[in-house]
Amino acid sequence: MPLTTQHSDRLTRIDQARDQLFQGSTEVQGNGVPPWIAQSWQRCLSMGLQPGQAVGFDAISAQHMRRVQEASRPLVQAAQPVLAELARAIADIRYFAILTNAQGIVVDVHGPVDRQDRRAQVIARVGVDLSEKAVGTTAISAALTELQPVWLHRGEHFFQDTGVYSCAGAPVFGPDGLCAGMLDLTGIETTERPALKHLVRRSARSIENSWLLSTDHALVLRLNWPGNQPGDDSDGLITLDSDGHIVGANPTARQMLSLSPVTHGQTLHASEVFALSWESLFDTASRRGNTQELPLWSGLRLQTQALQPGQSATQPTAPRPTPDIAPKPLKDVQTNMIREAVNRARGNVAEAARSLGISRATVYRKLGLPKS
Repeated sequence: MPLTTQHSDRLTRIDQARDQLFQGSTEVQGNGVPPWIAQSWQRCLSMGLQPGQAVGFDAISAQHMRRVQEASRPLVQAAQPVLAELARAIADIRYFAILTNAQGIVVDVHGPVDRQDRRAQVIARVGVDLSEKAVGTTAISAALTELQPVWLHRGEHFFQDTGVYSCAGAPVFGPDGLCAGMLDLTGIETTERPALKHLVRRSARSIENSWLLSTDHALVLRLNWPGNQPGDDSDGLITLDSDGHIVGANPTARQMLSLSPVTHGQTLHASEVFALSWESLFDTASRRGNTQELPLWSGLRLQTQALQPGQSATQPTAPRPTPDIAPKPLKDVQTNMIREAVNRARGNVAEAARSLGISRATVYRKLGLPKS
């Protein structure tokens, strides 16, 4: 009974917030709905949309859809096993899963869709446009705008036509760090289940990791903070090519290492992130018990597991040949890296410092240069 009362009270607060906004009030935020929902409602109104108008749930053209499917192929392939698991997890609660691209176009659907129910059929179609401009405020448009997991229930959707849905959504990021689409879990006139926000977040993370590991690479680094052994979907993941360039990273790794999304033609080398010889990362992968603590140029340290393609955590591969010389002290390796960066920058200390993510003072101190 308390849950029923709480649910009724929440729907009442949502209705009151809608009435306030659609009657011209600007004091909606904090009164029944989160600020980002009120902001989405405002955007819909600014586009000339009205909550009572009919929603078409229109599909894009066949030609446009062919381009979308080709561009979304890596996302859809990486999502397949995750969506299959999701379908089993939500089979008994009358929710289904929708995968869209970054523009809100549906590229895949999984789960128990009731095709006899038009409300399910109109949104659970590959090619339908579920962007904010097309169907107003939804978990799909909100996740793609906020780039965060979201939960929307009934009247928190903009249109009256979409007020029958309850949705959890999370963005999905590609190996380049850019948002490639989103994962949505939708139910129709069903019990509110905000816990699905956690499930959709974890599922999106699994898709991101699967996609990253399916791309060409020579080494994977699983990252975690000391005391947390790498080994599950909560790890930061980065992939390197055989020359030590970073070719991809999941969002967790980008946060841990302060990596920006990749821009066209730009590459980042492992030596610009880790304050040690990048070749040693491959050497670590060749040893049993292939974990170590890695120093970052920021001064932080990470617990890291290095794996080559096809290698498990307990099966080392053949070691890379290394010169028969004694290893250099870490401070000498760091100094050499800084000196190389300054040489690449043709003596421009500021540019070298920016490329390494350290201060100019550190460059001067490490190389014993007089400050200018």
